[in-house]
Amino acid sequence: MKLTPQERSARREAFRRMNLSGKAEYLFSYYKLPMVLLLIVLYVLGYGVYRARNRKEVLLYAGFCNVAVSGDLEHTLTEGFVINAGNNPQKQTVYVYPDLYLSEDPDPASHEYAYASRLKLQGAIHAKQLDLVLMNREAYDLLSKSGYLMELTPDIFPSDFEIDGCLTENKVVLQDNELAVLLGEEEEYREDSIVQTNGVDLSRIPLIQHADLTDTVYLGVLPNSPRLDAVTEYLAWLTSW
Repeated sequence: MKLTPQERSARREAFRRMNLSGKAEYLFSYYKLPMVLLLIVLYVLGYGVYRARNRKEVLLYAGFCNVAVSGDLEHTLTEGFVINAGNNPQKQTVYVYPDLYLSEDPDPASHEYAYASRLKLQGAIHAKQLDLVLMNREAYDLLSKSGYLMELTPDIFPSDFEIDGCLTENKVVLQDNELAVLLGEEEEYREDSIVQTNGVDLSRIPLIQHADLTDTVYLGVLPNSPRLDAVTEYLAWLTSW
């Protein structure tokens, strides 16, 4: 109901004469919903500003596939690189996808975990938010076979970059009839494959040697990485230990 000018004036006068608690009770009673909505808006805006101010710049995205590292080693592999590159770990970071699990034939208890890891990996690759992977031999074979790893040719590294002794080769399947075999349409598996240099054996690097890991650890680079300069810098840092 619309109030007359006299009624609005009377209400303003009555509100002016109220004590502090009375004014608070009046405002809450008549303006509760707008106030709640205002508080929600202020919270959302404040949280957005906080996230924007505290969001770290990602220098690299790394995935750990079938590789379990200690907290100290993970700290070195991430924050250690940030500091070595002359950046501030409060503002820059290496984003890690930990505990990814890949297997050609996972057991029933691990099947769902392996499927979720594969989806996460594919999503990160599609979004160009995965630059390199640290992996054991099984994961290395699977990623190489599927064509997920970049060929590490000499021209992508600086001329003084000594990494030849650590480079490894693996099979890349260009075409096969695996689906037809699985569907029972064909009996004999056939494939067309090549061998590429697409991995770095990190077991020769003192940092990894001293970590006393149970498996050999390999490093691979994703071919669609938009941060290849940072990847090269990361490899140079690793091999400098």
